[in-house]
Amino acid sequence: MLQDSRVMAMVPVKDIKIAKDFYNNVLGLKPDSEHEFGVTYICGGGKMFVYPTPTAGTAKSTVAEWEVKDIKAAVKDLEGKVEWEHYDYPGAKYDGPIHILGGMKAAWFKDPDGNTLGLNQAA
Repeated sequence: MLQDSRVMAMVPVKDIKIAKDFYNNVLGLKPDSEHEFGVTYICGGGKMFVYPTPTAGTAKSTVAEWEVKDIKAAVKDLEGKVEWEHYDYPGAKYDGPIHILGGMKAAWFKDPDGNTLGLNQAA
């Protein structure tokens, strides 16, 4: 049952106003719906729900990631808008902020609350 169901990323934030400015204006996402509990964005065939909570930014891993067709173009589009993360993975190669991990290319950045967001492209 779950294998055939669409999954939704849940992104906790401290201040929904600051988060909306980042997700709308920096990342260029358009809200699908908005209410007092948060904002839903449609991204490709999935959804991302951004919601306020005092525990925002405490995850130590990626909370949402976009599968992109051309990671170099996606990185270029976000250049100067986000600060790229660098992780030392054994055997990884690097092309600027792009981590080449076997058959996958990935790049990560953080939102204003410290949530790690990523881009990935399958090889």
